Amino acid sequence: MKDTQISIKDDFWNEYTELVRKTVIPYQWEALNDRIEDAEPSYSIRNFRIAAGLEKGEFGGWIFQDSDLYKWLEAVAYSLERKPDPELEKIADEAIELIGQAQHENGYLNTYFTIQEPGREWSNLYEAHELYCAGHLFEAAVAYYRATGKRKLLDISCRFADLIASLFGTEPGQMRAYCGHPEVELALVKLYQATGEERYLNLSLYFIDERGSKPNYFIEEWERRGRTTIWAQGEPNLEVYQSRLPVREQPVAVGHAVRAVYLYTAMADLARITGDVKLREACERLWANTTGKQMYITGGIGATHLGEAFTFDHDLPNDIVYAETCASIGLIFWARRMLQLEAKSEYADVMERALYNNVLGSMAKDGKHFFYVNPLEVWPEASAKSPDKFHVKPVRQKWFGCSCCPPNVARLLGSLDEYIYDVSEDGSSVHVHLFIGSEAAFEASGRKIVLSQTSELPWNGQVKFKVSMQEDKGDIPFMLALRIPNWFNSKEPVLKVNGEPVRYHVDKGYANVYRVWQDGDQVEWLLPIETHLIAANPLIRADAGKAAIQRGPLVYCVEEADNGKPLASLSLAEEPELSARKASDLLGGCVVVEGNGVVIDYAGWADGQPYKPLTKQKESVRFKAIPYYLWGNREPGEMNVWLRYS
Repeated sequence: MKDTQISIKDDFWNEYTELVRKTVIPYQWEALNDRIEDAEPSYSIRNFRIAAGLEKGEFGGWIFQDSDLYKWLEAVAYSLERKPDPELEKIADEAIELIGQAQHENGYLNTYFTIQEPGREWSNLYEAHELYCAGHLFEAAVAYYRATGKRKLLDISCRFADLIASLFGTEPGQMRAYCGHPEVELALVKLYQATGEERYLNLSLYFIDERGSKPNYFIEEWERRGRTTIWAQGEPNLEVYQSRLPVREQPVAVGHAVRAVYLYTAMADLARITGDVKLREACERLWANTTGKQMYITGGIGATHLGEAFTFDHDLPNDIVYAETCASIGLIFWARRMLQLEAKSEYADVMERALYNNVLGSMAKDGKHFFYVNPLEVWPEASAKSPDKFHVKPVRQKWFGCSCCPPNVARLLGSLDEYIYDVSEDGSSVHVHLFIGSEAAFEASGRKIVLSQTSELPWNGQVKFKVSMQEDKGDIPFMLALRIPNWFNSKEPVLKVNGEPVRYHVDKGYANVYRVWQDGDQVEWLLPIETHLIAANPLIRADAGKAAIQRGPLVYCVEEADNGKPLASLSLAEEPELSARKASDLLGGCVVVEGNGVVIDYAGWADGQPYKPLTKQKESVRFKAIPYYLWGNREPGEMNVWLRYS
């Protein structure tokens, strides 16, 4: 996609990109400065000020707190690239100046070790997140340099990366080690792409190759520390920390879900750049397991709060789920890299599923409240009183002590333009992965072409494209490849060019049309959106005898606000007769789905009577379902995605 310029012009998504620009970024800056009333403090800016010698104090927050500021700066960079804002840029420049003041002369940068444990740098790679924080710094630096042309943060990053490259590796005197939380690997690839410095690419590859090797570094480090740890006691959990096996030998996704998908993202990057066949095979094997056997219908991954981890194939509980927001964002990162390896629609399908459901659902409509955990079933009383469900919240939070998710959402939505298209180096092919209103400007045959997309998703499936060419110098051939979404269940989507139906060739889930295009050509891609009941694989025990509602890319749920409680008593009728209608006055405007259901008649139950002989006394009801991403924006109440069927 070299030199391809993309801008989003979409009614649905512009609402979110503007929310990020006008609300989320300013709100999160206040949070980083501990100015949000009744919210958990961040300590982030305060830590940098102490590390820079500008004030006195102790380190506050989690050991990886620096990364929140870096992710915020990355989101700022994407916002500035889309819409210049001198005041915001000034705030960001001042934050970058502060970061520079906290950097050591040798390039080292980490406020925890500067303040709390000076002289103990690199002594706890298992838990201390030094390289993880460095990775987020590198990502922010690359984004800010591209947005503003300013090198200060990039120079800070290169100094730190050079230090890391001198310390880690296989040469005599270097550490044969890697980070407990993968992130720096994918960031080093970005730093290499921005600077052209091969040593950053080689360092990323070293970290990937070294992970999981024997003897295991984390075990040796633990022994040197006197068998002490920061959090969980006992021997290091190599599964959770993605180091049980070398990456090319890993058969299934295990351990901490965010760590896993950040690692897989880097693996896919390196497989593409280096042509490493074994690394690519590992990516494909792990992808098949993650998305085929360990992913929720909402695009969430990570089934348990213990280790924020995968458990085993088909174990996808709805009420004690974790499905961390960062994990779905990492899944999107990985899907994007897999698309760059090979244009297969299944990668874009997962990217779309996670984006429209789990990620969007993690942030409130006001841009100021967030979910860390994204459940598919909520019972507020259980969340408050059951120790097994304390992590499942019925309402979004203002901020978190461990607040990795909110700035991650901001940087993903801010960079959404990077996920829509892939244009070949010579402009001979254009793959459209996401149907989001936008313009893509690229070169083919030495001339500038603008492909304008208008889309009515997620509510309607009509997508249009217009081809515009620079100057009138004849026609240009290229292939236009349009994804056939996995939610489209009719026989075959209809493709029209200038009003006339045209045949297309399907390859790996994309409708390919190769033709000589003329200035002003119009393309219609018709994907009628229908409402469907979706069944789960019988091996997913939590969903046995249940169905979920999906309409286009959106998964739906029922809420107590529309259907009363207990929602556990609501079942689909034998003939649900689902219908969709536009509700302009509900939650900012959406399409709701209504259907026939039945609820258990509780009239015959005496107070304090827990059981009695089974009867078939049920009452017919008409239920209402809303898009999952909108749940939790009204009064707290119950929520369900999966409904029993009669």
